[in-house]
Amino acid sequence: MSFLPFAHALVAREDLPIPAWLFAWGASIVLIVSFFALSIGWREPRFEEERWRPLGARLSQALVGLPAQILCGTISVFLLGVTVYAGLRGTEAPDRNFSVTFIFVTFWLGFPLLSILLGNVFRAFNPWRAIGRVVGGAFTALAGQRPSHLAYPEALGRWPAAIGLLAFVWLEVVYGSSGGLTAGVTPETTAFAALLYSAYTLTMMALFGVEKWCDRGEVFSVYFGMFARLGSFGVKDGRLGRRRPFSAATSWATLPGSVAVVIASIATTSFDGAQEGAFKGGMEKVFEWLGDLGLSPVTSQRLTSTIFLLLCFAGVWLVYLLGVRGMSTVAGAPPWRKLLSGFAHTLIPIAFAYLVAHYFSAFVFQEQAQFTYLLSDPLGTTTTDLFGTASGSVDYKVLSANTIWYVQVGALVIGHVVALTLAHDRATAYWGNYRQAARSQYWMLAVMVAFTCFGLYLLSVANS
Repeated sequence: MSFLPFAHALVAREDLPIPAWLFAWGASIVLIVSFFALSIGWREPRFEEERWRPLGARLSQALVGLPAQILCGTISVFLLGVTVYAGLRGTEAPDRNFSVTFIFVTFWLGFPLLSILLGNVFRAFNPWRAIGRVVGGAFTALAGQRPSHLAYPEALGRWPAAIGLLAFVWLEVVYGSSGGLTAGVTPETTAFAALLYSAYTLTMMALFGVEKWCDRGEVFSVYFGMFARLGSFGVKDGRLGRRRPFSAATSWATLPGSVAVVIASIATTSFDGAQEGAFKGGMEKVFEWLGDLGLSPVTSQRLTSTIFLLLCFAGVWLVYLLGVRGMSTVAGAPPWRKLLSGFAHTLIPIAFAYLVAHYFSAFVFQEQAQFTYLLSDPLGTTTTDLFGTASGSVDYKVLSANTIWYVQVGALVIGHVVALTLAHDRATAYWGNYRQAARSQYWMLAVMVAFTCFGLYLLSVANS
């Protein structure tokens, strides 16, 4: 991450017992073997139905009932307040201030993992949803009627969330990427961004309704909810239940803009890894060119990063479009637009794999800081020790270089195998004939191999 320069230099490629290129070949072979195994043994769809089963009424009430929602909402609003206060009143050193690590590590990287393991927990911990519901309830009690809202433009779908996702990552990766310059995401910037986003989100909720905006436009609800679709737990009609893993993902990309959200998820993580490795030479040339035009170093740096971020987004989208275009040429293929949205969910495991591969080490190290000195001294003023852990430190020896690399490779391979499985399953549902379905997946196999090799290449170059 931009404010954690050590995260990209922890693994030395030359120290690995196996060359990086050999991992790429091995991963590709795993995908190819998985493809043929699926073609032979997977002849009918298995994920099109969730097979949702409710858990016990008492357990469900305890975990997702109104008291639990009030408790979770109160905690989230409190943490939002602490984040803003620490950013405005605490030290300007990003690594000593609670706000930066909490937003860009604990919150941003923690909830995707929790979402897959436990379900859409962010729905309960969403501070803006909690505030919106309280305000809406107060209005209903005072006015004697529910607040009226504007009709949400259905054609807009999840595009606001996709754009918001790019904007959030732009703040951390582009605006906060110093590149040796006196720039970066400061605690104060983080606090002001949180306040600005809160004002924007609460306004949209007032206009279109809390639940509608959370499902369509609220960046983190959409983003974390996307990953939650891969897990086994879900809530229906206020009841917690279990479902077949990955099955809920098949119905996720039914709204416009959903494809853009998952593409943005992959592209932003890819760019963050590539800017210090694969894209470094090209970015340096563009930076110099912009400087020759008379732009300041900071402006040149941010404009360069913005250009390459958008190019990365376009490149990932192009790879997916080529796969969809190829599938559309197979006899019996559904309309092109149906393929475009129908296979978007197969990219969700890849988005999560990229997230784990790129940020795994940073998360492990920074969570040590989060739950020791940052928790005890959130302002970073060295005058507070709330829990007696203000003198704590980060143990960088808890993970070896090889361990980090193996986790990264394992995440990429597993993520792409799951993606390939979801794609084959959807193909058997669309084509009916498993032979035609397998033929259509030659194209998605090429997409998965391309993403796998690209991900390993980014890791090997960034860590060299």
